[in-house]
Amino acid sequence: MRIDVWTDILCPFCHLGRRHLELALEQFEHADSTHVVWHSFQLDRNAPAVDDRPQVERVAAKYGTSPEQMADQHTRMAQDAAEVGLDFQWERLVGGNSYDAHRLTHYARSVGREDEVTTRVMRAWYSEGASIGDHETLVRLAVEAGLEEEAVRAVLGSDDFGIDVRTDEALAGQIGITSVPMFVLDQKYGVTGAQPVEVLLQAVRQVWDLQGTEPEEVAGGGCGGGCCGGACGSGAAADEPVAEAAGCGCGAGGCGGVCGPGEAHPDDTQQPTPATTR
Repeated sequence: MRIDVWTDILCPFCHLGRRHLELALEQFEHADSTHVVWHSFQLDRNAPAVDDRPQVERVAAKYGTSPEQMADQHTRMAQDAAEVGLDFQWERLVGGNSYDAHRLTHYARSVGREDEVTTRVMRAWYSEGASIGDHETLVRLAVEAGLEEEAVRAVLGSDDFGIDVRTDEALAGQIGITSVPMFVLDQKYGVTGAQPVEVLLQAVRQVWDLQGTEPEEVAGGGCGGGCCGGACGSGAAADEPVAEAAGCGCGAGGCGGVCGPGEAHPDDTQQPTPATTR
């Protein structure tokens, strides 16, 4: 079975979703026959390379709410992260543009170091207060993950692998993905948001059991832009998968790594049923 995942490095829910998938696959009986493919998704293509404003102030200004409310949301996310072994240092987050970091991970894939580089870059942003829009920071992280410095500088100094990032984003647009993380199982069924481990595990098992069968048509697709600050997917193109599940994630408006006011908390989500349109 194949699992395609769209994420943005500058998205706390993507870090949480990635960890949840790892834990789900550790319990999945057919994990050895499961291949995960990671895809790039930028929440804000127009962001400056580095944005030094405090995270809660930046997001509060975007959604017209208070920094105190945003701080409470981030505190909850840190608690969720700690429960699965992640260290979310939200007070140290540095905003910016993830394009070059995504290009770097595609280069790392081409030389067989994708997991090491992606893990190092994500941890640096999520836990260490690193600015992943800064080239020198990316060079340091890439070298720590085993890449050659000269080759990394050559990639970052060009637009190499930019086509890979834009291709991932174009494919996301074609199949109606407007939020991340998005998990597409067996190229037919979608699950959106940082769903709990048990929900992802059940979805993976369901789709494994459905292999070779014709998926049922399910009306509707997600909860629309009013949920999670636009984080729940809907409106997929015909003949492409959508996610019926409501989940908390980062919306296409470029939330900078947190849902807008009034979003569902990951622990409050309902178990998704994989769905597809025709």
